[in-house]
Amino acid sequence: MRVILLGGPGAGKGTQAGFIAKRYGIPQISTGDMLRAAVELGSEIGKEAKSVIDAGHLVPDELISDLVKERIARADCAHGFLFDGFPRTIPQAQALTRAGTNIDCVVEIFVDTAEIVRRVSGRRVHLPSGRTYHVAFNPPKIGGKDDVTGEALVQRKDDRAQIVRNRIRIYHEQTAAVIEYYSNWNNEDNGSSIAPRYIQINGIASVDDVRDAIVHRLDDLGANEEGRSSPR
Repeated sequence: MRVILLGGPGAGKGTQAGFIAKRYGIPQISTGDMLRAAVELGSEIGKEAKSVIDAGHLVPDELISDLVKERIARADCAHGFLFDGFPRTIPQAQALTRAGTNIDCVVEIFVDTAEIVRRVSGRRVHLPSGRTYHVAFNPPKIGGKDDVTGEALVQRKDDRAQIVRNRIRIYHEQTAAVIEYYSNWNNEDNGSSIAPRYIQINGIASVDDVRDAIVHRLDDLGANEEGRSSPR
């Protein structure tokens, strides 16, 4: 099974990606994973990516697309893969199509902006240990204090409400076009590539409920695809 998983900051995408990868026995691949793998392999693409990163620049779409081709050609992707937050842009999505990389399903975990801000901006951290709390969901025993040491908890800069809203805005600006690209697939000329199924999951639920909703839809998709390919 070849899956693209999308979701804004605080939507729980990382947690659900781990569940999906384990259930279907496929590698979870993010842009960071691909970059690290290529650099470790010392491939030509990896060397080029490293030089761009070391220079403090963003890795361009073309190079990311080349990294994807290299990564999914490895043996552990023979039975599928999970792209975690990739593709993020239309050029990246188009590059997958041009390369003939068929995607079975695009899953978006959707959580509205107000809920994401509530989730993320409520985080508090004990920096020395990394222990994390939430003012609503997992509050410390004493407000603003670490349960173990009694030391002060802090709110990371990236978790502040205004910064979270900006991150969400950027996510939607980039990803809305990618979602539209896949959801309108049948209206476009994409050659012989098979149209992926687009699924939106309501992310305002418990972790287990969101997981079950995703698995139910993916299991159903897998059964339907098997039925279509089986001899009649």
